[in-house]
Amino acid sequence: MAGSTANLRLRSLGWWRKWARKDWAIATLAFTVIVFLLTLISNSLPDEPDSSVSNPFDPTTAADLVDLTLLHDAERRGALCLDGSAPGYHFRKGFGSGAKNWLLHIEGGGWCNTIESCSLRKRTPLGSSKYMDRRVQFSGILSSQPSENPDFFNWNKVKIRYCDGASFAGHPENEPKNGSKLYFRGQLIWEALMDELLSIGLSKAKRALLSGCSAGGLATLIHCDDFRGLLPRDSTVKCLADAGFFLDEKDVNKNWTMRTFYRDVVVLQDLAKSLHKDCVARKEPAKCLFPEEIIKHVSTPVFLVNPAYDFWQIQHILIPEASDPHGYWKKCKLNIYNCNPSQIEILQGFRRSMLNALSEFQKSKVGGTFINSCFIHCQTWFSETWHSPSSPRINNKTIAESVGDWYFNQNVAKQIDCPFPCNPTCNHMNFTQFSRG
Repeated sequence: MAGSTANLRLRSLGWWRKWARKDWAIATLAFTVIVFLLTLISNSLPDEPDSSVSNPFDPTTAADLVDLTLLHDAERRGALCLDGSAPGYHFRKGFGSGAKNWLLHIEGGGWCNTIESCSLRKRTPLGSSKYMDRRVQFSGILSSQPSENPDFFNWNKVKIRYCDGASFAGHPENEPKNGSKLYFRGQLIWEALMDELLSIGLSKAKRALLSGCSAGGLATLIHCDDFRGLLPRDSTVKCLADAGFFLDEKDVNKNWTMRTFYRDVVVLQDLAKSLHKDCVARKEPAKCLFPEEIIKHVSTPVFLVNPAYDFWQIQHILIPEASDPHGYWKKCKLNIYNCNPSQIEILQGFRRSMLNALSEFQKSKVGGTFINSCFIHCQTWFSETWHSPSSPRINNKTIAESVGDWYFNQNVAKQIDCPFPCNPTCNHMNFTQFSRG
């Protein structure tokens, strides 16, 4: 049910797929914008009710919608989106036993790696608050319903909007001086946002969880220890990265597509200053942007939620457009059930690469994992995949239950799924209906 509901929500967004054919950088934005836009449920559904797309687990009501707040004093601090507008966030106050607990969730949305792609991006909600919806739904890990979010429903919750194109890690030194008016201020945005949230109660948090999806999951890992350092020493602080464990893996043509892309992002926005100094001193900065390297240096407890067959990574890291000029992988990339046996074997190899990259992390006593065998990307902010009757499970645990076990030290939470297609609870995405030609 969840998978089909999500697919139907995407119906009006098929035009983004045209961008995927232009170049890899634009495709990076295209597919992650699709994921980003899934949060805007009220705008994606038809105007008239339709029983075929009704959602029994996560119905949208006025109470679910949370207003956008623009960052105060953004211009004076230089904390600006790509286009120079003020960054934004959505805040819902906690209540009851959760009044002094905080959950922050960083929005995802890919990266831009050139002046051209950043200039395109600044005309979207992922580069400008001018285009952001003024109200968004809080669901999944942000839900205020105990049945949907049993451990965090009454916490103070913040959704941080993503508008810098570099996982809140960019610096302004390389901003173009030719009149393009692009602002590379991700690190400044992060610092200004934290200051503002600290001033409205975060500084007194007893418990806190920093989370994020996709590029927001990467931002979570980059800033995890910094977040810990901002809060009281006696508070419980942990971090959760959802679909943010991007692999430094060769594509099917043996090219380092993702590493090359990350290298461009790092150089363009001068990310090295925000990456771990020990890593940057020993390795190429682009390598230090990959989570496999980042988690070696993070001391704060981290939980990783990631599908072993992450459709974004399969479509852009393993099989980018340029690696498949004759369309051999086209159907497989759109629907994992369309993959032939030899393609499945390559996907199984990608899964093995992910598990190998996690092998040291799995030994951590304070870390947690939920690596399921689903063809999906980002699962924590959808109530259907976070915690509902239709949620994916490993050992009969939902993602929410596993995260709760880990956060509150109730049980060991290192869940690794069996290989595809063994798990009948998976919500597999199907992009076939958006394919053209």
